Amino acid sequence: MSQLEQALPDTFITKSLETIPNIFHQVEALAKDFATRAGVHDKDASFPFENFTALYEAGLLSLTIPRELGGQDLGLESICRVIEGIAHGDASTALVLTMHYLQHAHAARSRRWYPEVYKRVCRESIEGIALLNAARVEPELGTPARGGLPATIAERTTEGWRLTGHKQYTTGSPILSYFVVWARTTEDEPQVGNFLVKRDLPGLRIVETWDHLGMRATGSHDLILENVLIPSEYAVDIRPISAAPSFDPLISAWGSLTVSALYLGVASAARDWLIKYLWERSPSNLGEPLATLPRFQTAVGEMEALLFANRRLIYSLAQDIDKGEYEPNVGLQAQSVKYLTTTNSIRAVEIALELTGNPGLLKKNPLERHYRDVLCSRIHTPQNDVICQSLGKSALKVK
Repeated sequence: MSQLEQALPDTFITKSLETIPNIFHQVEALAKDFATRAGVHDKDASFPFENFTALYEAGLLSLTIPRELGGQDLGLESICRVIEGIAHGDASTALVLTMHYLQHAHAARSRRWYPEVYKRVCRESIEGIALLNAARVEPELGTPARGGLPATIAERTTEGWRLTGHKQYTTGSPILSYFVVWARTTEDEPQVGNFLVKRDLPGLRIVETWDHLGMRATGSHDLILENVLIPSEYAVDIRPISAAPSFDPLISAWGSLTVSALYLGVASAARDWLIKYLWERSPSNLGEPLATLPRFQTAVGEMEALLFANRRLIYSLAQDIDKGEYEPNVGLQAQSVKYLTTTNSIRAVEIALELTGNPGLLKKNPLERHYRDVLCSRIHTPQNDVICQSLGKSALKVK
């Protein structure tokens, strides 16, 4: 067993929770601050660098780094609450933070990184603003979740690995210090896997292509690699193409539940804006706020039911995972939660738009931004058709 394997925990269960209440207070304060700038970053598609400075200063970039390596090692429930809280203020910031958390959580659990490399990345993420995220999607292939091999290649040399390729939708690219690049090797018996690429290496460049309907401040630009040389030990997880792909149900569950929590935060922000609007809006023919009308009360009640269901689904399963009380199909269960909760979140924001009409779609109001952002929940892997097919095959016992 390697030193890293000896140092890391077997689960993501938190060892100590004494700092969590303070963390949640920090998250609430930061979210309020982020919300004051979210509209500007959305309009300009500019990256919120200042938000990540604030997150670093609050110690919130190390929450999924093992305690043995200086991090907080929080459990899934706490991470979901942090992400939901940040998303309430700025969904784009929350998405970049989510990807950073997931990469560290994945690395800690997979235990396939070289110990010294992982320790170095963890140290940098604690001592400074050093974020990482995966770079997987390609123009020709599309999302790798639907099968296929990457066109990005890694050539073994006497100096290490030389990478060449083109990646799309690299969330957080303006601020990332490391890219976890999915590529295949050029060996006689090719392998496929992940290669850690540091931002400042020659041959790496970012092309600013991100001009999206929603999540406009995520900086999800294209990553271009042209003969980028990395050390041999930065091949963090490669396997023969013929080998069956690894699937860790807990990693899948973390991905599905954190994304679900993010869009719950967006929908909750829309609900909060709507409530404020309904109390402030008093049409002259009514003589009292819209909040006093039964029709509006009923509609807000429907939103509350949707958001309540989301919280129960997300956090009950997250608690089970933290306690180690989960079933073998926990990954598929978490995907079901993602399908249900993101559908609910979209519907909740739609209700707010239906109630407000034109004011809800005005650029000066955040509701239209929340709607554009929440629609992006459909894009994240696994997508709804894949989830439902997997559920159907499981029920039908079809391989």
